Amino acid sequence: MSDRENITKSEGYVLQIKKIGNSTGLILPRELLARLKLAEGDKLHVVEQTERGLKLSPYDPKHAKAMEIARRSFRRFADTYRALAK
Repeated sequence: MSDRENITKSEGYVLQIKKIGNSTGLILPRELLARLKLAEGDKLHVVEQTERGLKLSPYDPKHAKAMEIARRSFRRFADTYRALAK
């Protein structure tokens, strides 16, 4: 394993905030995108943490809650949905 891989796995990446056109952003290294299975256009949700920390996640808690409500509805009214699907 190379020194760079050791640093990456134990300490993470250091990203620099850069000007991109008229905006400001972060550029994620290709290796990190591949490991996280992310591609251009994917959305990351930002959750603020204590001590100026951030958590980036492709998981959207609002979407997960909406899907759970839908699943309960499908279970409860399964016969109705089957009849409507005909």
